[in-house]
Amino acid sequence: MNRIARTERATTKRQAYSWVWRFAVLAVILGLLATILLRATVIDVFRIESNSMEPTLNPGQSISVDRRAYSDAEPQRGDVIVFDGRGSFLPYAKASFADDLLSAFSLAGSNNKYVKRVIGVGGDTVECCSADGRLLVNGEPVDEPYIFAGDAPSEQEFSVEVPEGRLWVMGDHRSTSKDSRSLLGASGGGMISVERVTGKAAEVIWPLDQRSDIR
Repeated sequence: MNRIARTERATTKRQAYSWVWRFAVLAVILGLLATILLRATVIDVFRIESNSMEPTLNPGQSISVDRRAYSDAEPQRGDVIVFDGRGSFLPYAKASFADDLLSAFSLAGSNNKYVKRVIGVGGDTVECCSADGRLLVNGEPVDEPYIFAGDAPSEQEFSVEVPEGRLWVMGDHRSTSKDSRSLLGASGGGMISVERVTGKAAEVIWPLDQRSDIR
């Protein structure tokens, strides 16, 4: 009788452990799915690897990217955006449907992603430079307090008309940034499609002591 009772208790204990493990595995899977869905539709995370956006963004920082910012509007001049550079910054790289799907759910790497500031939107004419050395957008000089100290707005002269649905972007550290200026004459002319914009750079979230809104 005691043997039967011990066997039943052991069986009950194994079943309890099995239920706990199944619950734990299910919780992990649901947590991962929730994270993927959140990053794909609401807030993504992007790590800064280069100095092209200094002093606004610095290497080693991580930023949150608001994927909802352009759900019913297009990027505006002055916005800092994260985008997929295929077809513009990577003029000869083409994305397949599978690539786009993985990227949409943040399951692909970030090798094709860039962060820059919008200088011109569809219909704008962007020129360098005015008599006092400032960029001109539609003939009006632009104040750019975010530019890296000691940098000129651009050492390279240019005059471009931005097609509808495209963006002219530049880094804040103008002397080191590889941006729309670098791809004049290439396929796409360095101007990115609004459809390739992942979202708006919203906040520095890491390191914690550097947390701040991105402007």
